[in-house]
Amino acid sequence: MMEVGKQAPGFGVQETDGELVHLSEFKGEKNVVLYFYPKDDTPGCTIEAQQFTQFKNEFEQLDTVILGVSKDDCDSHAAFREKYGINFYLLADTDGDLCEKYGVWQEKEKNGVKCMGIVRSTFVIDKDGIIRHAIYGVNADGHAADVLEMIKGL
Repeated sequence: MMEVGKQAPGFGVQETDGELVHLSEFKGEKNVVLYFYPKDDTPGCTIEAQQFTQFKNEFEQLDTVILGVSKDDCDSHAAFREKYGINFYLLADTDGDLCEKYGVWQEKEKNGVKCMGIVRSTFVIDKDGIIRHAIYGVNADGHAADVLEMIKGL
């Protein structure tokens, strides 16, 4: 689990269009909303992505970039982005390294069956690369608006 007040773990992960996105490229210039979601084109993940898309301009006015992360590949992300008009980076953590670094790859239970999966989680990282908020077990609906308020409080 990530601790508030600590340096965010660095990364370089491929984005939908194949470009590598590094956390370090935003240091000193942008706050980062790094949110992890289980799977492209599923109900909760779609709601969350659409709501972040809805508020993207407001995040940008607050010098904040949104990075969505799942273990889906770039092709899946591209189809998801196109289908729903998602207008921010979707990172393809296909090997799960980023999920492990941020402690979101956990055992989950559904209908009495245990399996490993991404726990919907969000990290607000300030311009200095410090984690200001670490939220695990997020409810997708309304979350983007809540995160926007957190950014306003930085």
